[in-house]
Order: sequence, then C-alpha cells, then structure tokens
Amino acid sequence: MTSLNLERPSSPSSSINPPQEVTEKKNPPPEASHFQHTPNYCEENVYLLCKKLCEDSLAADSDGSDLFVVFISNEKKQIPLWNQKASQRADGVILWDYHVICIQKRKDENSSSMVWDLDSSLQFPCPLATYIAETIRPSFKLFSDFQRFFRIVHAPLFLQYFASDRRHMKDPAGNWVSEPPSYEAIVAKDGTVHNVNEYMDLSSAELLKNLEADELSAVFTQKLGVVVSESQLEDFFSKISH
Repeated sequence: MTSLNLERPSSPSSSINPPQEVTEKKNPPPEASHFQHTPNYCEENVYLLCKKLCEDSLAADSDGSDLFVVFISNEKKQIPLWNQKASQRADGVILWDYHVICIQKRKDENSSSMVWDLDSSLQFPCPLATYIAETIRPSFKLFSDFQRFFRIVHAPLFLQYFASDRRHMKDPAGNWVSEPPSYEAIVAKDGTVHNVNEYMDLSSAELLKNLEADELSAVFTQKLGVVVSESQLEDFFSKISH
C-alpha cells in the first residue's frame, strides 16, 4: 500500500478520544513490536500476523478459524483512515490506496471482536466498535470518491491462497516504490505467485445485498471472501458465527 496526497476531506472538527485501556491485566496481548512489520506491505504484514497468532496460541484455534483478513479500498484507490502511524497530521489521518487489517471474532459471545492493525496508533488490538469510530469514522461526511469497501476473507483461506511477488510495489521503470521485506516472497499453496490485485480490487457491485445467513456463510467458502460497506462492517461481525 502507498499513501496519497490528502487534499480532501478536511480534518474532522471533533477531537480524538483517548484509546481504551487494556482490561485483560493477567494476560495482556502482545505489543505490535511482537510482529513482523514492513512499511507499506500491510497485506504481507497481516499474512504473517495471522500465522503468528496461530503459532503463539493467540487465536482460538490453531488454524485461525476465528481470524478474518480485511482489505479496505474502493474503485478510486483512495481511502482516508484516521489514527495511522504513517500520517504526518495531528489527527493521524492518511489517504491510502488500500489497507489491510485482521479482525478476530471471539468465540465468547460476551467478548468484543478485536482489530489487529499494525499501522494504527490506537490500542493494540483494538475493539472493533472503537476502531470503527476512531479509524473509519462513519459519522464524518466524505465525498463519494472516498467511500470505503471491505473485503472480508476467512484467514484459513487467505493463508492457503494468498500470494505476492510484490510486482504491485514497483513503478513503471521497475524501481521499488517502497523497499520490500527481506524474507522470500509469499507463494500460495497451489503455486500461484501473485494475486494481490484480486483481493484489493473492490467495487460497489460486489457488496452483499443483505446480511442473511446464506450470504454470511459465503465468507467460509469463497477464496476472495465477501465485500461489505462500512455501515455493514460491525453488523457482519456481530452476526457471523464460526
């Protein structure tokens, strides 16, 4: 992912609420520094984060069945997100071409879904409702060009099918837009070497029409998951079961 010049929208008038304190004092989650992070390679960062959550028993199941990878973008490839570490603004807003996060759907019905965003300055991980309010900011009126869509992919499918040889991070002359990670490129289990564009190409035509059980269940069978709007995001995770 790469940041774009942010000409619109203007900064919100409301102030940012302080991050919530971690309430799990006995077994606090790991710091963001516990995970591999390469600037501008959020899709690979989340791939490795999901694997580590499984390996370190931070996911409910070793196959990551409680984890979902979420690509955020739109047709224009310009999405504003707040509280991002890469921002040079006081409100933390930045205009990405796309961004990728992990959302963990807790099996305990009394527990909040949690967002793992290595590029966020909010609490890590962050309750989904807080993340939506402080990073997505649906109450902030945006121009239609900045409308955000969310491709939700079940982590076990993502870990099986995702591949990137990083070609999307080179300019027309073949130079790196951002220095790549030092580890080997990610190859899918079926031998595919690059399909990032399939995940980050989002459009309104793909949006779920409703959040009925049959549409929700598709996230567990479709390689590219399902696409929801920002108004459907929290509702999706409140209704999904695994």
